[in-house]
Amino acid sequence: MSDDFELDTDDLQRRMDGAMANLRTEFASLRTGRASASMLEPVMVEAYGQPTPINQVGTVNVPEPRMVTINVWDKGLVGKVEKAIRESGLGINPQLNGTIIMLPIPELNEERRRELTKVAGHYAEQARVAIRNVRRDGMDQIKKAKADGMSEDDQKFWETEVQDLTDKMIAAVDNALEHKQSEIMQV
Repeated sequence: MSDDFELDTDDLQRRMDGAMANLRTEFASLRTGRASASMLEPVMVEAYGQPTPINQVGTVNVPEPRMVTINVWDKGLVGKVEKAIRESGLGINPQLNGTIIMLPIPELNEERRRELTKVAGHYAEQARVAIRNVRRDGMDQIKKAKADGMSEDDQKFWETEVQDLTDKMIAAVDNALEHKQSEIMQV
């Protein structure tokens, strides 16, 4: 009956890759003691009546290793950009110079580094949960096909495929977490 069952492993792979991409974005927002334009990506500014990413209201530059500058295009938004950065939880104190906002990146102390590694671990766990949810969806499709008459051999084959894909993606998350934590702890 269901001999022609074909699990869409490409779709499962795509969804798991999405979880990894989200993890990389979250990791990029974590400070490591070095200035990076990507650390401002999650910060949204209330501009023109809607939340807007900082890079859409000004030019973000990294002129030196411990400094990020934002050249805000609209003078009326300078205060809003400054407020958004202060309230973002990045632990950075913006300094104004006309329409340019300077963000000196302070040296991370040991306690703050440990906190950031815990946050990185939390982000990684969220990615693992997302990957496991995709795995569960795949397994549910297989169980449904089994109920529709798939053979046990086919069921085992597809379950192994989904599990292998899941194991590979979880290992990638663990690897990314290990790399990010060593980057954060590096003085």
